[in-house]
Amino acid sequence: MPMPGYVFRDGQPIPDSEQQDGGYLATSSTDMTRVSTSTSSAMSTPTSSATDGDHPTDSHALANADHDDKGAAQVNGDDSIKNLGWNEHPKDVPDLVGGLDNEELWTLIRRFNKQMYHVKATTAPLLGGLDLNIADEDEFSPDKLRANVERLYMTVIIGLMGFGKHIARLRSWREPRRTGAFAAAYAVAWILNLLLPTFLTTLIVLIVYPPSRPILFPPAPLALVNSSTGGAQSPKAGVLGSHDSATGAPEKHKGEAVEQEASNFVSGIGSIALSSATGKHEQGDPDSDPLNKSVPDPTRLAMAGADAKSAAQGGTPNEHHDKTKQPMEDAMWGKMRPVMHVIGDISDGWERFANALSPTAPFPKERPRLVLAGVLAPAVAVSLITTSAVFIKMAQFGVGIGFFSDPLVWRGLDWLNRNYPEWQKLLEIRNSILKGVPTNAQLTITLLRIGEANRAPLPPPPSSDQPPPNKPKSLNGDDVALDASHDEIQAAIHEDPAEKEAAEAAAASAVGAEGKPKHRHGAHILGFFKGTTATGVETKLGVDKVRAKIGSTHAKNHLGVLPNEDEMVPTGPVDFKGRYKGHKGWVNISTAARVPCVSWSKAASDGTGGAVEDTIDRHEKHVAFKVPVQEIQELKKVGGLGWKAKIVVGWATGKTVADGLEIVDKAGNTWKLTAIQDRDELFNRLIAIGGQKWESW
Repeated sequence: MPMPGYVFRDGQPIPDSEQQDGGYLATSSTDMTRVSTSTSSAMSTPTSSATDGDHPTDSHALANADHDDKGAAQVNGDDSIKNLGWNEHPKDVPDLVGGLDNEELWTLIRRFNKQMYHVKATTAPLLGGLDLNIADEDEFSPDKLRANVERLYMTVIIGLMGFGKHIARLRSWREPRRTGAFAAAYAVAWILNLLLPTFLTTLIVLIVYPPSRPILFPPAPLALVNSSTGGAQSPKAGVLGSHDSATGAPEKHKGEAVEQEASNFVSGIGSIALSSATGKHEQGDPDSDPLNKSVPDPTRLAMAGADAKSAAQGGTPNEHHDKTKQPMEDAMWGKMRPVMHVIGDISDGWERFANALSPTAPFPKERPRLVLAGVLAPAVAVSLITTSAVFIKMAQFGVGIGFFSDPLVWRGLDWLNRNYPEWQKLLEIRNSILKGVPTNAQLTITLLRIGEANRAPLPPPPSSDQPPPNKPKSLNGDDVALDASHDEIQAAIHEDPAEKEAAEAAAASAVGAEGKPKHRHGAHILGFFKGTTATGVETKLGVDKVRAKIGSTHAKNHLGVLPNEDEMVPTGPVDFKGRYKGHKGWVNISTAARVPCVSWSKAASDGTGGAVEDTIDRHEKHVAFKVPVQEIQELKKVGGLGWKAKIVVGWATGKTVADGLEIVDKAGNTWKLTAIQDRDELFNRLIAIGGQKWESW
């Protein structure tokens, strides 16, 4: 296993492919001509030292800038790719980005992987200076809705929970000095008729002077604060294993507990959330999947259950009798797309405000806060010279204008639409007061581009199959501003011994006298069906192997989707194990050439991965296709199996399905890679290398 800092010679210019193995590795001459002659002016090579005006977006400019506080990924070296800890233990990975902890970086990347499905390059001007905005025509799928609701929970809902618990702490008088100070300030402002100016001034101080935030609102673990009493409580998870989650559940890496809470939050919503919880994303399904077609749609269970109840009560649920059923279903699903967009916009706005108040390098730290303070400063001046009676009069005047001036308003809107077609977009906060402030996705792609600009791709988030340790995170009770002693807080954050004994007793009761787990008849029946289903899955995939040998394209795309443990080998950052047209091979990203390219070959870039008799230049001889990264127009994550088949396979076999990736170039040519072991990491490298302005679909 290479140690961090190991340098890869990531492939020299790849020669033109030749017709081999019966033609399956052929690449058209037009494709190869386009590869060799492509010199796009928008290309931003990793070693470019162009000025900001030469970069397509602010994100590209920041990625190529010279930063004061540098991590390992920000140190520019030679033309070789640096391995900064891919597939290594997190403790062996150096600090990657200056001013940002590795755990926080990996949290951003992990959530980015869940949020991004499909991106397209755009030539439209960017009003906010940053790319990777959500397209207005973004297609709807329940899995995307799930991702957006999870993001809403992790940002807005968790933030509002924290705000509510701060209010509970203030109202409880359990922190008498702080509550007394707030009460005194409120009383003085009320007596002097300065409540609004005092409130706005406090907001400005909190915005422009970050050290004031822990003074006015001392932090405390979210799960440790009782929302009713404002005092200390035992976390719902029984132990304080995380500080930023509502339950306090243990986590192996920062942010995982909140992510699991968000997943469970979505799974508890109604019938539409049932579709989201099952991961329905038909746009990413393979073109033809016999296993997927033979599996019933579990999202129909809710409607079937309602029909069964109606029939039991003497109703007539037959769809031939009920002419409202299909129109109502169509209307509800039709409204889900704008609902998904609204949820995404709310989360985007929250993330932008959070990144404006607490910017992350390399984005500017002072400018966003000064802009927000500048918006509030005139309001403070107006509130000082305006009485409450005038405010009431102004409000009444506004109600009258809004009610009686409808014709005038429509004429004004029509004039704006004709003369300034994009006036509504200019008024959006992302293009006005928060211009240049990123969402978490835009921040993540900028960080990924920093690594690519210095030929040091960021290592993926660590993962393991082991459960998180059931022990509390380190916390000094004396530093927590709660009305509780150190001993009381320590008792709250540790698992209750009585509950622990009860859990152990329950586990012991489930074990028989001979030390074997007790099984109920239901478990035997379930195990029978599970085994039968697993056998059926293996049979289906075995048939696909036979069909693939006789030339079935769809069957070839299913090969390798359920890799065995011995097939799981460390990959990246240059070579990624994957299949093309069913054949085993490696996806290679070469940035050593003048034009960075992505290619597929039967062997890795160092010649390994094939038969023993193959030589070191086997990779160059067996290149099936080669695409300049700058020529990529579209990247789309696709499933190795259909979404219904994934549910069945996951339940019956417990294996992870290896998914795929579609690459579309500017000429419309499509290359579909399947059974990619580290699909998300490959996707992230491809969108970060080139100079494209991406749009999320």
